[in-house]
Amino acid sequence: MADKARAARNDTLGEYIYGETSGLDRRLLEGLGTSEKAFADAAESMPDSALGNWLREKWEKTDDEIKAFNQHHLGREPDHEGGRQRLKQRLDKFAPGRTDITTSFQSIELDDWGSFCAVDLTARPPRTPYDRSVAHTCGLARMADKARADKAGKLNDYIYDCPIDQAVMAFLDLSADAFQEAAWNNPNDSELGDWVTANTSKSQPDIAAFNVALINRGPEGAEELDAFNKSMERAAPGRADVSTWFQMLDLDDQSSYGLIDLARRPPRSPYDRSIIGAVGIARIVDKGRAHLTSTIGDYWFGPDSGADKAALRSLGVSMGDVQQALEEHATDEAFEKWLLKACAKSDAEIAAYNEEMIRRGPPSERAWKWFRPFVASFDPARTDLTTYYQIMEYHDHITFARLHSGI
Repeated sequence: MADKARAARNDTLGEYIYGETSGLDRRLLEGLGTSEKAFADAAESMPDSALGNWLREKWEKTDDEIKAFNQHHLGREPDHEGGRQRLKQRLDKFAPGRTDITTSFQSIELDDWGSFCAVDLTARPPRTPYDRSVAHTCGLARMADKARADKAGKLNDYIYDCPIDQAVMAFLDLSADAFQEAAWNNPNDSELGDWVTANTSKSQPDIAAFNVALINRGPEGAEELDAFNKSMERAAPGRADVSTWFQMLDLDDQSSYGLIDLARRPPRSPYDRSIIGAVGIARIVDKGRAHLTSTIGDYWFGPDSGADKAALRSLGVSMGDVQQALEEHATDEAFEKWLLKACAKSDAEIAAYNEEMIRRGPPSERAWKWFRPFVASFDPARTDLTTYYQIMEYHDHITFARLHSGI
């Protein structure tokens, strides 16, 4: 319920139901003696440990009472026709012939598993090799995607248990077959990470050092160098700045699927003037294209972004028109032609707009009260950052430097 509450607040709930409209949540909220809003407020503002303490103080139940509560719900079978029908449908779809799945919790878990165990790499690439969401280890999230896709027959041209995968498995002292079974049976990455942690002797310092070495690993020997160069010719011809396997894999993924993935790299600098000579627009385009393919990562686009709204308001273009134009015009060149007509600003007006946007900082003391702590949260020493564009660019640098450092 905490996961769903946080997802509801972040508009990432998908097809799940949170709160009073969910029979299970309603029972839990009644048992906990709290409202869906109060619980969501707490879940949004607290990590799990603090949320647990808040509930214990509010609930005032003994350990024996909590144990009885758990036993009741763990053993409870669907008690209405809708729940019984959902269980039957899930069994028919995901586990035909199984007779051991009878409780409401088992029904929910079966639906979760069936909905997320398969990954389709014909539709999208695996996650970036830099992703450390499985056991804090680079390469494992990508390997999990490939493992699940292989099981589902949707591996496309990817290879499960490739040389990078083999290096990760050798370091963790795990087998690719065992990891594949674990990835298939645990589509939740947190639980898959728990499985990895339970089955390896490597410590977090060991893993951090391994991440750094793996991130910086490049082709070794003539055979690897030849394979690397052929991949680069396909993914990013002419790029001489790429020297590691991780860099190449990211470029190859994005090139193969024609996408901008802002979990892999930042959008273009806010100072970029490559589209109609105006700052901020190339960045909006990158975020907008990533938004269309659900690869925007932690960035904000459109109505959620104050910078986007300010830029388009100054240029006299609506967000809705920009979103539609990005869907209709697949290249920067085509989008720029559209924007030149929609914007109709003179060179002098564009220059004035650029000056305004580059100099733009917090306009009030209230805005400064947000700005200063935000800068301090990623670098307290950078008191010289006073404009929005400065913190955008520096935050991009810090975010992806940390991502690629293996720390």
